[in-house]
Amino acid sequence: MNTIAMKRSRKLEAVLWSVALPGFAQLLNRKYVKGILLIALEFIINVMGNFNRIIVLSFHGHTQEAVEQTDYMWLMFYPCLYFFAIWDAYRDAGGNERPFAYLPLVFSAYFVTLGLILSPNFTLFGYLIGPMWLPMLFLPIGLGIGAVIRWFTLKKQGEGS
Repeated sequence: MNTIAMKRSRKLEAVLWSVALPGFAQLLNRKYVKGILLIALEFIINVMGNFNRIIVLSFHGHTQEAVEQTDYMWLMFYPCLYFFAIWDAYRDAGGNERPFAYLPLVFSAYFVTLGLILSPNFTLFGYLIGPMWLPMLFLPIGLGIGAVIRWFTLKKQGEGS
């Protein structure tokens, strides 16, 4: 496999392991202290926010019960931790070569957090979406806005040169 394909494979591997569990990719990248810290933080926030219970309730269609089980003060930390871990793993795997590549992930963290904040009351076509699905629906918005801001920033930077 050529060098470019290997670099892309490594970046993708880091992102996918981070999506599976924040901290795993850091362990892969031999950043052991950071990886263990991210895994520990993920575990603490997950348990204190009742996230696994929320996931199970949401998949079973018990959205109101998921809302009632959510500890929002804890769970609001999750999107920033999650997207930071993905970004950090990507960067450590060589993803910092593209300027402003972090912007889509930063805005994803913002918008997923906003989706979580709105989730106890936000309905779509009369249906309560809940603390798992609404933040996920806000993810593409954050990715898109971050990508547009990155594009404008790169364009503006090119004009200033």
